[in-house]
Amino acid sequence: MQKEFFSVGEITSLIKDTLEKNFSDISVIGEISNFKSHTSGHWYFTLKDSVAQISCTMWKGLNSYVFFTPQDGMKIIVKGRITVYPPRGNYQMDVRSMQPAGTGDLQLAFEALKNKLFQEGLFDEENKQEIPDMPEKVGLITSKEGAAVRDMFSVAKRRFPMVQLFLIPVLVQGAGAAEQIAAAIDEMNNINEVDVIVIARGGGSIEDLWCFNEEIVARAIYRSGIPVVTGIGHEIDFTIADFVADLRAATPTAAMEIILPEQDEVVNYISSVQESIHDAVIDNITEYRDTITDYLSSRSFSLPLDRVRQSGQRLDYETMRFNNGFNTFFKSTATSITHIVEKIKLHDPEKIKKKGFVLVRQGDKFVGRGSDLSENKAFEMHFFDKKVIVKDNGKS
Repeated sequence: MQKEFFSVGEITSLIKDTLEKNFSDISVIGEISNFKSHTSGHWYFTLKDSVAQISCTMWKGLNSYVFFTPQDGMKIIVKGRITVYPPRGNYQMDVRSMQPAGTGDLQLAFEALKNKLFQEGLFDEENKQEIPDMPEKVGLITSKEGAAVRDMFSVAKRRFPMVQLFLIPVLVQGAGAAEQIAAAIDEMNNINEVDVIVIARGGGSIEDLWCFNEEIVARAIYRSGIPVVTGIGHEIDFTIADFVADLRAATPTAAMEIILPEQDEVVNYISSVQESIHDAVIDNITEYRDTITDYLSSRSFSLPLDRVRQSGQRLDYETMRFNNGFNTFFKSTATSITHIVEKIKLHDPEKIKKKGFVLVRQGDKFVGRGSDLSENKAFEMHFFDKKVIVKDNGKS
């Protein structure tokens, strides 16, 4: 006998069972609207097309695997199951995965964020910070694996070996990469021991580079009190991070070449300063000599004794002023030269090794910290007088 009527709860339960049984694993394409990222970490949004719409939920944990930040108007493909929320009698989609419907939609999201940040002034030239001519300490934010970091260390060693490099390793693509990069920028600023920050990654597709198009990274770069240089992808690749950065380089290698001077350039600069100081001293001597000569040959020396004494007193004054000025100028310039020379000598690796220090090299790079040393791989110890190879069994 058929039941005469159902309670609201009973009919809702029947509908819930039917929907969840028949739509347990489906893919749906549509356009995002009313996207909200709740403080709990869950995402709530509506998926719609020209004729209908469906409410969607993506729980915290699952959404951490999405490599981009969803935005209203973006066309996406979601996979999940249909469920019913009994208290409201609404059906909704419980989303387990999400991806853009095409690269065109990522480009639209890129242009939308780019326009938003441009309107806020994050790209304005007047907000760009000057890059130091000769940085002593450089902070690197990139992956600790891959060719990019090796190339940057190699360029630094070749161009300006006295520079100190500080690496904060981060993910440079995929879920969580944008958050790690933003946190690393803030950490570099909190430490405040570097003169410039370089954010770098090798080339890749728009999906691979998407973490550098996230708003969280753009705002971290903008609020950085330390100048930021980007070297992301290849020459043709542009990201939101490039527009916000104080300077954009075409590649990671180019970034290091731009910010670090050549050793020969430094030597030539010092020689130029020495020549300028020498010329300035000669010019001052000539000027004061001409002044004294003018006084000696002036008509005042043929006047009565009091005029002679007056001129003599004036000559004494000018001579004393010349001596004082010359001594002050000479001491100042000599001190400047000494400071520059001592600063270069201080960073001479050979002198450092003479003091008893040892450079440790593992593979193709030098190891600056114990935590970076792999205990299962052979390494070299560079003393002043010899090189010792320590094998992975602990024997040299």
